[in-house]
Amino acid sequence: MNKLSKWLSPKGLLWASVGVACITIALKTLAWVLTDSVGLLSDAMESVVNLASAVFGLMMVTVAAMPADEDHPYGHHKAEYFSSGFEGILIVVAALGIIWAAGHRIFDPQPLAQVGIGLALSVVSSVLNGLLAWVMFKVAKTHRSVALKADARHLVTDVWTSVGVVLGIGLVSFTGWLWLDAVVAMGVALNILKEGWHLIWDASQGLMDEAVEPEVQAQIHAVLHDFSLGHEESWAQHVHVVRFDHVITRKAGQRRFVDMHMHMPSDWSLGLAATLRANVEQALMQAVPGLRATIQLLPNDVEAHFDDPQDPT
Repeated sequence: MNKLSKWLSPKGLLWASVGVACITIALKTLAWVLTDSVGLLSDAMESVVNLASAVFGLMMVTVAAMPADEDHPYGHHKAEYFSSGFEGILIVVAALGIIWAAGHRIFDPQPLAQVGIGLALSVVSSVLNGLLAWVMFKVAKTHRSVALKADARHLVTDVWTSVGVVLGIGLVSFTGWLWLDAVVAMGVALNILKEGWHLIWDASQGLMDEAVEPEVQAQIHAVLHDFSLGHEESWAQHVHVVRFDHVITRKAGQRRFVDMHMHMPSDWSLGLAATLRANVEQALMQAVPGLRATIQLLPNDVEAHFDDPQDPT
């Protein structure tokens, strides 16, 4: 793995997120000290959450990459969901802290100082976070990394938070309404509170074996449809004699799984059935990289699990 590939991996980008978080904490804290703006304080507090989230995400990505063992025969891929959930919880805590700090300032507004320098520092921080988030989203999609996607989403929220703070402080300077600073901080808190809830919800769904994405399901069904109609060249001689049902999918971190029944004539040899099953598995893995397929072979006149909902293909 060359250096560029190493840095563009989930682990490499989370290390980058740790570094960027340290830089933005320093810049935003300096901006808050210079201006005494509670809005900029809320922005700095969110960057502290960024740092804690990136560190925890790095830990969970490392765990998720561990190979399967005797105690975890299916691997450790779900560890990334803990990162997403932990990040969401931290965001909620930070939001409540911001609301508490801003609530006091509404009734005791303070004048702002050195606004220009403070806003410039905030803008620089936003540019760093925005660029990193853009790269993270692209790599998260490629690697299907839940932890990386969660961190990227939080960074985007941080960017919009900073934009809101900059606009709010600009209005304070223009109008002289000091209470706007606290109102902006509360708006920031409500925005990141919403993002924190989304991250917690997404993590809970992943831990509960959520089905794969609709587009992935469509790819799976398209492959099975081609085989059942004999569109595959090696399958053409068996047109309409093979069918699939009980197609169930789930995702666990970067992994995608599908279980199904494949029905065939009872007079087929075991060798022929196994060969055709291998063809189906290979086609599925080509259509959906990283997919793990479990296919149970059954004669056409046998149905299993009558009470289960069927998904014929």
